[in-house]
Amino acid sequence: MSHSIPITLLTGYLGSGKTTLLRALLAHPQLRNTAVLVNEFGEIALDHQLLYASSETVVLLDRGCLCCALRSDLAEQLDDLYTRRIRKEVPAFDRVVIETTGLADPGPILQTLVAEPMLAALYRLESVVTTVDAELGLSTLDAHFESVKQAAVADCLVVTKVDRVDAAELLELEARLRALNPAAPLVRSVNGEVDPDTILGAVTVCAEVKAQQVSRWLRSTSYQ
Repeated sequence: MSHSIPITLLTGYLGSGKTTLLRALLAHPQLRNTAVLVNEFGEIALDHQLLYASSETVVLLDRGCLCCALRSDLAEQLDDLYTRRIRKEVPAFDRVVIETTGLADPGPILQTLVAEPMLAALYRLESVVTTVDAELGLSTLDAHFESVKQAAVADCLVVTKVDRVDAAELLELEARLRALNPAAPLVRSVNGEVDPDTILGAVTVCAEVKAQQVSRWLRSTSYQ
């Protein structure tokens, strides 16, 4: 059995509810021992949950989760975080969630996670979770190709703010998402409330197969 630490990549376009979903997930006991990598604290808005800063870039959240500002190379930062875990310089963690910016192309991040040799023995990419705004999702997919990539690579699509649209609008968006990514389950959410096992426990693909899937996706999107 692999002892590598699972990584969940949380992506989604600007305003689609990543922060709300992440806050809700961190409230569950299953994610107590989680390290969260974000681009900057201001964007993720978790400051009110911080207890203390253990370094310039690593803080301890109120439920035992670590939160790191992603300011350097991703592979180097993951390697450094693991080393600090071994040295007991930070609390032990058994999962990593990487939250991207809303404008991020997930391709380079996925490439790093599945192709960087020094990470292979330490971590494994477990799942990609993409948030989609029920109100603005269709127009966002039409106007911003980054959002199409984010939806296409997802293992799980979380449709947020479903209480703000009528049934017809929601079904139209979900049909569009299924056309982009037929394999990913669709999870509806209000205020970030979801069953964490639905998102984090549904993907059971082994690391090698996952890497092959990501590699195929990267080749395909590069060709397009």
